[in-house]
Amino acid sequence: MIHLDTGFLIRGLVADSSEDGRLREWLLAEERLGISAVAWTEFLCGPLAAREVELALQVVSEPEPFSRGDAELAASLFNRSGRRRGTLLDCMVAATAIRVGGTLATANPDDFQRFVPSGLRVLTA
Repeated sequence: MIHLDTGFLIRGLVADSSEDGRLREWLLAEERLGISAVAWTEFLCGPLAAREVELALQVVSEPEPFSRGDAELAASLFNRSGRRRGTLLDCMVAATAIRVGGTLATANPDDFQRFVPSGLRVLTA
């Protein structure tokens, strides 16, 4: 399974972007694509047209809920990575991807590399 971060999904909706190309490849290969409820929340903050939300849901279907275990892992990731301001949501997205055994597709790999030692697998466009 490939889990998308917010930036990847946003860029994936831009025609002819590298993320759009990767999404098309994965969809043709019938790769299972997902997104965490946290990343989905960020995505919905928009601005978005209703058609963009519909299209995104066709790609990722139902967002993966954020669980108690995810919260505990996200807090651990946050504390172990230096408690950096503005990174808690990245920790939450990473924790969910780790739990589901997914590989995180991101347009911002530098934001997630620090979680690789904790089991996160990272793809870039």
